[in-house]
Amino acid sequence: MLNVIQSRAARRACAAFTMIEIAICLAIISFALLAIIGVLPIGMNTQRDNREETLITQDATMLINAIRTGARGMDELTNYVYAISTNLGASYISPGSGAQVIGLLSLPGITNYANVRAISGLASQKPPQTNSTLLADGFSYRLVCESTPMPLIYSGSGFGHQLVNNQWELRLRFLWPLLPNGNYGGGRQTFRATISGQLVRTNLFGAACSFYQTQTFTNAP
Repeated sequence: MLNVIQSRAARRACAAFTMIEIAICLAIISFALLAIIGVLPIGMNTQRDNREETLITQDATMLINAIRTGARGMDELTNYVYAISTNLGASYISPGSGAQVIGLLSLPGITNYANVRAISGLASQKPPQTNSTLLADGFSYRLVCESTPMPLIYSGSGFGHQLVNNQWELRLRFLWPLLPNGNYGGGRQTFRATISGQLVRTNLFGAACSFYQTQTFTNAP
């Protein structure tokens, strides 16, 4: 009887997985790994898209406020806005000051285009960074800016003329990412704002510019 018990204990001590059981376990693990690997790129792309949309929203808020108030002292914009053009054929490379950037984007009745490095981007890509490779790899976008006066309503009264001269509609359209060949990816987002105030026209660095003055209004007949 003792020998029988010892033989059973010995068999239990020597028991192990068979090759079939190991193959089944590997198959189950492979299915799990394939599922994880398949979801990983989707998660990374979603994270990238969310980050880019956050940068666009932050930059849009800053640019709308700067255009709306007619800001003239934001010279740091020259570090990010490196090309401006219009649908009339005018082109400006490396604007001379932040005031010129805002003045050009505020020109009414035309479409203004700007190539912009993300103002809210990584700290390693901000001034005084001058590494061209690092700057080229940063997130950039194409900005399409349009401002138009409010349409004339109640043309028989002075109220309609007051709106035309003191009420403006601003639209900023962002296209991203901006690629090295000048094209851009599939990112799209549009922001709209209304500006109340008088539009003042001036000239900076040989370019016609406009600035909104939200505290100044003009009387219309």
